[in-house]
Amino acid sequence: MKTDDLVALLSTNLEPVDRKAVVRSLYVAIATAAIAALGIAFAGLGLRPDLTTTRALIYLTIKLAFAVGVVGLAMTYLVRLARPGSERRMSLFLIVMPFLIVLILAAVSLGSAPPAHWGRMIVGDEWLECLLSIPVIAIVPFAVSIWAVRKGAPTNLSRAGAFAGLIAGGVSATAYALHCTDDSLPFIAVWYGGTIVLCTLAGALLGPRLLRW
Repeated sequence: MKTDDLVALLSTNLEPVDRKAVVRSLYVAIATAAIAALGIAFAGLGLRPDLTTTRALIYLTIKLAFAVGVVGLAMTYLVRLARPGSERRMSLFLIVMPFLIVLILAAVSLGSAPPAHWGRMIVGDEWLECLLSIPVIAIVPFAVSIWAVRKGAPTNLSRAGAFAGLIAGGVSATAYALHCTDDSLPFIAVWYGGTIVLCTLAGALLGPRLLRW
């Protein structure tokens, strides 16, 4: 077949591309991931027992604001990364803002407490549970996010995988926060922030394999 005939054949019966299809898939995927993460957290860990107290609600709000902020900002960038070449218009400064804010709050909290209490404020009672639970719960949100990104055409696979991991870690931290009773700001900064970063690094490593065309 001649080249002109092939081009003519390929250009027949073309239909316009739905530019919002990938965005819809991503938002549906994140909503599904959030429901799955909440189900896993409630079934496996349960709801914290003191949610009727004002103190618990205040610190839960801080945890949720941090985790939801991470997810919201990362979602904005993942939508762009799902399209070829869109990563060139990205500034990553906003992504680190939730982490910087919680680190500053943690530093202020430590500065207002005696040094003898710092170890307790950072480690808490549930550091190991947090370290294990957030990455484990994040597996399903990560898988769903990767499925949605594959419907697009990402060209920077490591970065797209990293942002899928970042979103998965944030969604998982949101669900885990409803169970966790360790409320100190240094604990949130180290263990919530650290495990979300671990999920991001895992996503960056897995992205090239899972998102390969």
